[in-house]
Amino acid sequence: MRFRIQTLNNISARGLERLPRDRYDIAPDIADPHGILVRSADMHSMVVPESVLAVGRAGAGTNNIPVAALSKRGVPVFNAPGANANAVKELVLASLFLAARNICQAWDFARSLEGDDEAIDKAVEAGKKKFVGFEIPGRTLGVVGLGAIGVHVANSAHALGMKVLGYDPQITVQRAWQLSSNVEQALSLDDLFARSDVVTVHVPLTNDTRGLVNAARLKLMKKSGVVLNFSRAAIVDDQAIIAALDDGRLHAYVCDFPKNALKSHPKVITLPHLGASTGEAEENCAVMVADTLRDFLENGNIRNSVNYPEAVLPRAPNTARLAIANSNVPNMVGQISTCLASAGLNIADLLNKSRGEYAYTLIDADGAVPEELVARIRAIDGVLSARLV
Repeated sequence: MRFRIQTLNNISARGLERLPRDRYDIAPDIADPHGILVRSADMHSMVVPESVLAVGRAGAGTNNIPVAALSKRGVPVFNAPGANANAVKELVLASLFLAARNICQAWDFARSLEGDDEAIDKAVEAGKKKFVGFEIPGRTLGVVGLGAIGVHVANSAHALGMKVLGYDPQITVQRAWQLSSNVEQALSLDDLFARSDVVTVHVPLTNDTRGLVNAARLKLMKKSGVVLNFSRAAIVDDQAIIAALDDGRLHAYVCDFPKNALKSHPKVITLPHLGASTGEAEENCAVMVADTLRDFLENGNIRNSVNYPEAVLPRAPNTARLAIANSNVPNMVGQISTCLASAGLNIADLLNKSRGEYAYTLIDADGAVPEELVARIRAIDGVLSARLV
């Protein structure tokens, strides 16, 4: 089978090379695509064709993708967690130094100087005291969210001589193994804010994280603290930040999201969403999501999905594979198995995984599976999609 892939943005050539041209047709205007590859394009306003089996985001966040609507159709949405982690980590650390030494404000001052060199020298000596900063070793960094980026930031900050606190009640075993044993667990968000000189957030934007950095938590921070936000703008309450900066409780705020209320504030550094803007990060994200999409289309396996469970099953030899997405309700596997049994097909291997209100089943059946049987499975109440892989 040939697969058709629609690209909604320019996707790194290194990623597209992972989809062999003898099996894949790739174009931005391709008709009836089986898969979509996207970076920043807003998919909420587009009509996603019924032919689409999966969507791959060459990056971490999926706010530009209608995940809920696609979930109801049995369409997994993939992202590339960790592929841009080093790029974001480097920018976070750079921003920490920018804030600590008032570098952007000092640079603006230096660029505004006029007169001959002697006059400039006098102005420098008179003005430099306005930009006195602080050193990094010995300060406490609080890291909210210990995914791939948060772990990178925490480990690097410790290597710089900082004391590091981490908070993530949903940290995975994989990330826990990667985290330095010197990173101390905060008991709660409030505990982390109260003990930190600098707080950096690395969590997705959800109803629970919206406004996570708010007035109440900023009041808990040590005086002259710094907040770094390279996750999503709405995780931080801008008005609370401005109030804390204006009354001197906060030393600086650095973020990747310019807004009118922030961009001209003397204690704010806003960058134009540069977190993953490196050639290496774009390539890494494209390669990861292309590999994930290919494995799903060719084998039915699900990895790095934001809406469906991890489901990876080695293919049994001499079998036909069924991939089924369904609502997470009782007796779905039983009904599917009954359909196979009624067609005289034996199940060689089966994997069923659930995640919230959705579930996913891979079945390797001995012998050929007729399309009419797949249609019968699709007709089961609660089945959202079913296909032969």
